Amino acid sequence: MSRAKRKDTAPEVALRRVLHARGLRYRVAWPVPGQRRRTIDIAFTRARVAVFVDGCFWHGCPGHGTEPSANSEWWVGKLAANRARDADTDAVLEAAGWAVIRVWEHERPQEAADRVAMTVAERSRKPSGPSSIAFH
Repeated sequence: MSRAKRKDTAPEVALRRVLHARGLRYRVAWPVPGQRRRTIDIAFTRARVAVFVDGCFWHGCPGHGTEPSANSEWWVGKLAANRARDADTDAVLEAAGWAVIRVWEHERPQEAADRVAMTVAERSRKPSGPSSIAFH
């Protein structure tokens, strides 16, 4: 497990390349507010959009996730704890006003970037309301 990359994985870098090519700027490995030991893979801080690129094995992809047969009891607990931590992180971020996007490692970067770009654009629009300029 210590050899597993925590950031800059191939799927994460591929998604970041597509997002950067589209002119989107972001932060990498941004701390989750109130949870300093957890980080957001790709964070759009102004729009408050958190993007996580999850590995199928480590995060329990329903279509591609597997459970090892050796020491299976320990692995079942470990992978369940990972999913519970993901759910808790999502809840913490959503309570703080962030939108959370989870991308599986097997998703095509272009399609994932479409979802991310759409969410960032929607959250970046300024609400139309009364002007802050007061006329006397």
